[in-house]
Amino acid sequence: MASFQKTLEIALQKRGIKRDKDVDELYLSQRNLLNCEDLKRFKYMKKLWINGNKLRHANFLSCNFHLSELYLHDNNLSEISGCLRHLTCLVVLTLHNNQLTHLEKTLKELDKMKSLSVLNLFNNPAAQEPGYRTFTIHMCPSLTLLDRSEVTRNEQEKASHMYSQDKTLAKSRVAFGRKSEGPPTSHSAFARRTTSVKQDPTEATNQVNGNLKVNTNESPEEAVNIRFLKKSLTMYSIFDWSKVPRLEARRQTDSQFSLPRILTFVYR
Repeated sequence: MASFQKTLEIALQKRGIKRDKDVDELYLSQRNLLNCEDLKRFKYMKKLWINGNKLRHANFLSCNFHLSELYLHDNNLSEISGCLRHLTCLVVLTLHNNQLTHLEKTLKELDKMKSLSVLNLFNNPAAQEPGYRTFTIHMCPSLTLLDRSEVTRNEQEKASHMYSQDKTLAKSRVAFGRKSEGPPTSHSAFARRTTSVKQDPTEATNQVNGNLKVNTNESPEEAVNIRFLKKSLTMYSIFDWSKVPRLEARRQTDSQFSLPRILTFVYR
């Protein structure tokens, strides 16, 4: 078993690095490491190769917030919960050829990585779960390359339709700032024509205020009130940002922060 400190010293000497703050890349791959001490001393490190070892845990990156590329493949990792969530600057993450078993739990660890573009999870038990690729694209919408295969527009739409149906439906019902009955159909004109044919001629309508149609049994005032209640709402919310904890504080503690009170205004 290789001594981690000795391995680390050799890696730094090869690159002629004497100060921790000068380390922006670190190569520790294929060193037969069973464990890794916390690398918080290299707080400006952006790239880390620690693949090809025998690591079972990835809890050695507590303060490496600047990491953009992390290579953890070919290890013995069984889970990453609580280890990578704070690495929000990651663009490339390789986790293939490990022992990750729970797909949803694994992907939740990555949901704050809004810039994550390249992800490898193949050759893990979690990658054998049904719907693995679609669910992964849904959980990590910024991905452009998954398991060395390009994420296509069709795959993104499929993931959105399958796992974000409510959001997709809401988008389809917004038209020019007003709420509609939904996307138009090819039979909408026919339906309107059929409705007008079947309309009882005794139910005459009057034209009031341009587009407003009211039943002859209703007064114009009642019709205006009905139309007013059907108008779309304008709503905005405000709250005190000074009471929101900073990102560094949220990263370094597991305690729950009480959010400020949100004040919402609604107009018709």
